[in-house]
Amino acid sequence: MNPITRRSFMTFAAGSTVALAAGSVHAHDRTVAAQPWTGQMGGSDPGPHDPLRQGENPDIVNPPATDSGTLPNLRFSYSDSHVRKGSGGWTRQITERELGVSKSIAGVNMRLNSGGIRELHWHKEGEWAYMLYGKARITALDVDGHWFVDDVGVGDLWYFPSGVPHSIQGLGPDGCEFLLAFDNGGFDEDSTFLLSDWFKHVPPEVLAKNFGVPVETFSKPPSPADEYIFAATPPGDLQKDAIAGATRSTTAFSHRMLAQQPITLKGGTVRITDSSLFKVSKTIAAALVELQPGAMRELHWHPNTDEWQYYLEGEGRMGVFASSGQARTFDFRAGDVGYVPFAMGHYVENTGDRPLRFLELFKSSYYADISLNQWLASTPPQLVRQHLHLDDAFMQALDKSKKPVVGG
Repeated sequence: MNPITRRSFMTFAAGSTVALAAGSVHAHDRTVAAQPWTGQMGGSDPGPHDPLRQGENPDIVNPPATDSGTLPNLRFSYSDSHVRKGSGGWTRQITERELGVSKSIAGVNMRLNSGGIRELHWHKEGEWAYMLYGKARITALDVDGHWFVDDVGVGDLWYFPSGVPHSIQGLGPDGCEFLLAFDNGGFDEDSTFLLSDWFKHVPPEVLAKNFGVPVETFSKPPSPADEYIFAATPPGDLQKDAIAGATRSTTAFSHRMLAQQPITLKGGTVRITDSSLFKVSKTIAAALVELQPGAMRELHWHPNTDEWQYYLEGEGRMGVFASSGQARTFDFRAGDVGYVPFAMGHYVENTGDRPLRFLELFKSSYYADISLNQWLASTPPQLVRQHLHLDDAFMQALDKSKKPVVGG
């Protein structure tokens, strides 16, 4: 090795040693909020790690002793989702590609600036929505050819059945943000039928014949790449968007979920919206749950379908029992999506110091759950005793009435 090359090599080696030493110090960082160590089981984490991630997921880093088996991941965050931007806002999605277990429902989080338009379109899937922020104007045409226009705000829902054409536009000084849910985990935003995309792929002479206008009318069609979410002028008063000379739809495509009288219990509230209240929503049923600090959504399961969750506010943890000795615990915060496969037992507990609010969504026309407490209270006592070997105090504590929220 010549001197110059050897000198260069030694300089590099010395620098590498310093870097490795620095890395060693970093790897032994003791400020990690969670460690895979209980004092008797596991051990510390001296290697590379992400303290912020570990601090947000203490029940994954150091799971309860009751966790067991190889349940799949049941959590994904919108913060880890790809953002698609347009001149009028942005969108991001969590489908079965991001959360592999989510076969029944896919979710989209969308932001429209003031005046921003999600262009006229339709889907093969039904579209359910919950307004998170601001106000929006929605439009639709029903199967009878009747028009629908409405303004929606925070806590309002809409539902457009598969094949029904519709649009969304941000209102007010700062537009809106909302959650969309589709009744197919394989949904993809790129699979929608877009107005501009169809116009681009129909010969101009066919368009001219269809609409009874000159062919030159379609000489410069807009690009679908520019139209998906695009900036536009905010609309005027709602009444001005009424379609003169046409019939207004008798179908209510929107619903005021927050206006519903909640089930109120010590520790929190629950609002349930399915097709019994929101008649058009035939493929998505929902519950809005609010838990006070220390309270929890009781041990239960759903006998009809999977559960897809969206966390609106606060911090919590969910424990899921999958039968065959399998169970896992996950931590959640605002912007996260959770999932519970069909019939698996579970609970959700508020682990923070402020309210925990989340949505439960189901690919179903109706909401249904079975309470563990109510089931045991409604089973012959001697039968329960012989199963669990518990005392009279436990048997007397069982409650024959369902209480979806407990504690707090």
